[in-house]
Parts: sequence; structure tokens; C-alpha cells
Amino acid sequence: MASKRSSGSRLLSYALVYKYRIIGALALLLCAVGAELGGPYIIKTIIDGHLTPRTDDIGPVLGLLALYIGLILASGLLNFSQSYLLQSTALRIIKNMRMDVMRHIQRIPLRYFDNTPIGQIVSRVANDTEAIRELFMSFMATFVVSFAHLIGIYAALFILDAKLAVYTLALPPVFALIMYFHLKFSKKYVSIMRARLSDMNAMLNESIAVMPIIQAFRREKVTLEEFDRLNEDRYDAQVKQFRVFSLSSRNIVGTIGSLVTAYVIWYFGNLSLSGTVLSIGVLYAFIDYLGRIFNPIIGIFDQLMNAQRAFVSADKVFAVLDMEGEEVEDASGAAKPEGEVKFENVTFAYNGDDHVLRNISFEARRGETVALVGHTGSGKSSIINLLLGFYEPGAGQITIDGVDIATLSKQELRKHMGIVLQDPYLFAGDIKFNVSLYNKEISPDRVKQALSDVGAAPFVEQLPNGYDEPVVERGSTLSSGQRQLISFARALAFDPSILILDEATASIDSETEGLIQQALKVVSEGRTTLIIAHRLSTIRDASQILVLHRGEIVERGTHDELMALRGRYFKMYQLQTGEKAPLPA
Repeated sequence: MASKRSSGSRLLSYALVYKYRIIGALALLLCAVGAELGGPYIIKTIIDGHLTPRTDDIGPVLGLLALYIGLILASGLLNFSQSYLLQSTALRIIKNMRMDVMRHIQRIPLRYFDNTPIGQIVSRVANDTEAIRELFMSFMATFVVSFAHLIGIYAALFILDAKLAVYTLALPPVFALIMYFHLKFSKKYVSIMRARLSDMNAMLNESIAVMPIIQAFRREKVTLEEFDRLNEDRYDAQVKQFRVFSLSSRNIVGTIGSLVTAYVIWYFGNLSLSGTVLSIGVLYAFIDYLGRIFNPIIGIFDQLMNAQRAFVSADKVFAVLDMEGEEVEDASGAAKPEGEVKFENVTFAYNGDDHVLRNISFEARRGETVALVGHTGSGKSSIINLLLGFYEPGAGQITIDGVDIATLSKQELRKHMGIVLQDPYLFAGDIKFNVSLYNKEISPDRVKQALSDVGAAPFVEQLPNGYDEPVVERGSTLSSGQRQLISFARALAFDPSILILDEATASIDSETEGLIQQALKVVSEGRTTLIIAHRLSTIRDASQILVLHRGEIVERGTHDELMALRGRYFKMYQLQTGEKAPLPA
């Protein structure tokens, strides 16, 4: 697990990867600042050295003006160069951070996804990393430029009039105090804003995913009201944050700046009235430099909100990266197992001592089909989740070919498993991609053969683009039966030793079910097949049927053996068929 360092130090570690690019950009930035600050002093020299004495030699004036124009052009070129270099570096940093978050999400146990809305996870990868980008692109440059400006400006002020410049040293502490209170009062509002944005993303994702349900049950108004509450809460926090920002940024800085400028004019006017020779060039340069003090201060205030967003977002991103995860290992060399699965006294609970499985023991040999039946919540899916390594059993042991799966990497464990879910998921792409998932070992001919084996080839070949037919997200343009057949073909194309069917025939019509049942008789030969079934008619030929009730196996045997027991399975079968089932001869 990643060490719990501060967000600032961890952001710095990302930046240090490109330290030479950043140093180069900041060096260009300092040169640009120097070029900008040289302008007022050149104008002061022109005024005091050539215009006030009214000399007729215009050559030095033209030379100084040429130098002034040259500095302006150089400053523009340097600012462009540093901005491009710094922003491209910031994009590289955020690209690396996004990949780290995405890579780590693949390693996080499923428990996290069970309890976290998808929209919040999307917000971490997309919105929060984008907020951090602003820190590197704008905030860092603004701070460096501002401090460089302040140092250069104060140096010039002391050269022009040291006595008056001493008074202006009081300005930075005043502004630092204002910034402190700004950060103190606005941080809580920024945190609320980021939290509500995450909640809104989560709700949007859920609403879009279940829009047919919302419309079917006429929940549009309630959904809008719930979203409006989140939106209003974020709006209120943002208004309060802007109120703090308005009071403590440009408004107060501008007021102080005007008062200080008035004092400087009074100071020089008083000197003139007392008979002291007044340098017009010094007056111009002093007021010019003094005015430039407030620009970097305003720039810092303007970026404080971005900085707060960035650090709040960084805390959330690093909270994800700090979660316990498992390395994604290369399982390309993993030997294909025979597929003998064995559960020995397995007990499991998702939360604490609330066990969903108790002392589960069974064995599935190669070529056998083991069916799991039982009411909702009896533990069928939990057995599959444990076999796939999504969760760890609290007690007992699960082995494949006599090897404890706890000793295998998750990639090695799942490499030779195929799974078909009740709600098949198709990715955006085309049909052949959804079967092969870009696995280089699966050729186009193998894809077509897999689709043919499950009876999907006839409808696929009738599509306008055949096997290249585009599939939109979740395959919404295909029927549930067609999606299920494609997911079957995907499992078969990977030629698994262990085939898992999780309610795979529960949502398809009788004709499609017949096609799948026919294909399964062929593809299950030589493989270990575990089936979670609601339709008991589909598992009559299973080698073994396990009947679960409240996390325990209460009956086991073949279809005929269980029917002869006249127990729980017998009653379930009668309820499904709607008639009295005949006893076996």
C-alpha cells in the first residue's frame, strides 16, 4: 500500500519526474520577468537624462527606446516559450497521474466497487485530475512569477528611493494575513463543492443507466428534485466561496493599492513644496513599480481558488491510490489446469459475522456439470465470486487440481476460466472484438467458430456489416438473447478449463435457450461447468445439483435423485412447471 504522505509532497514527486523541463520553464519565466521590469527604469532614464534637461541629441533616446521595445518583444517571446513548456509538462504529469489511478482501480478489490457509486470513481479519474492540472499549469507559474516580480520590484524601489521603499515593506505581511483568512474560510466551501460534484456525477451515471425504469415508473420529477437539491447545495457553497473571494482579493488589494499610490503622490508633492528638487523620472518609475506590486498579489489571489480545488481533489485521488490493491501479474505462461474444483468447509461473510456461506463442501471434476440452485440470497453467486477470487473465504479452502487458489495470482487463477453472466455486458466496438477482446491468440476464424457453436452465426451474418457490425455501449441495439449468445461465444473463444454460467439462461426466450442448450452439450465436454440456474428444466442433465438454503447445501444429487427425495428441489420443480412432477421410475 502507498505510504500516507501529504498531498503536497506526492504532487511534488509527480512533478520531479519532469524537473528539468520545469526548471527550464521557470528559468525562461524569470528572464521574462527581468525583461518586463527593465522597462520603467529605461523610461525613467529617458525622462531624467534626456527630456528634463531638454538635450538636442536624440540619438541616445532612440537607442533607449529601441532597447525598451526589444525588452517588450523578448518578454513576449520568453512568456510564450515558458507557457508552452510549462503547460505541456503539466499535461504529461496529469496523463501519468490518470494512468496511475486507472491502473490502481484495476487492482482494488471488488468490495470497493460494491459500496462506491460509479460516478464517484469517474469523478476521481476525470474531474479531480483535471483540477490538479490547473495547479501545475497556472498556480505554479503564477507563484514563481509573482515572487520574482516582487523581488525585482522591491530592488528597483530601494534603488529609486530607499526611505519611501521601507514603508512599502509593510504590504506583503498585510496581504499574507489576508490570504491566510481567505484560505481558512473558503476551504470548507471548496470541499463541499467538490463533494457535491462527485455526488452529482454519481447520480447522473445512475440516472442514465436506469432511464427506462425512471420513465416507466414516472420518477422523472422525483429524480429532478433530488438532483436539484445537490445542485442547489453546490450552488450555495460556490456563492459563499465567491463572496469570500470577492471580499479578500481584487477588491481589498485594489483599495490598498489606491491608498498607497495616493500616499506616494502626497510624499513627492510634499518634497516639491518644501523646495526639494523633484525628479520626474523617479516619480514616474516609483509609481509604475508600485502599481506592479499589486498585479502579482491579485494573480496569487486569483489562483488560490484553483489551488484549493487542486489540493482537495488531490486528497481524493490519493485516497484511491492508498487503497489496498493487488498487483496485476503476467499469467501468459500459466499452465492450463485439468479443471477439478473442490470446496472444503468454506465459510464466507461480506460483512463481519453475517455469514452468507457456511461449511460449503463439494467437488466438480473435469467434464462434469455442477448446478447451483436456491432462492435469492441463498449463496449461489457468492460461491462463484469466491471461485473467481473476487473475495477471500473466511474459513475453509478452495482448490483447483489440488492447488489452493489463495496461492495463485488472480490473473493466473482466471486465465483459464470463462464466465457468462445473467445480464451480459457488451463493450463499444464491433461484434468480433466483443468475442476476442483483442486477444492476439484468438483468430478471426476462431471468433466465427465460437459464434457458430453457440448458434449466433445466423443472426450475426444477417447484420449489415456481419462480424464487423458496430456495437454501441452495452449492446443496446441487440436483443437480450443476441447479447447473451455473443457473451457465450466470448467465453467459448477463450477455451476455458472451467466454464461458469451465472443465471445465463434466465433472461432469454425458449428458442434461444434451446440453441444454447444444444451448444452447451458440445462445449461442456472435457470442461468443468458450474451453472447457477433459475430454470430447473435447463439442468436436468447436470452431473450434480446442489440445493442451497441460507448459505448451506441442504440437498445434493442428480435431478432424478433429488426428485425422489421429494424435498426442497422437488417443491421448486413443481412450482416452476405448474403441475405435479412425475416421480422417476
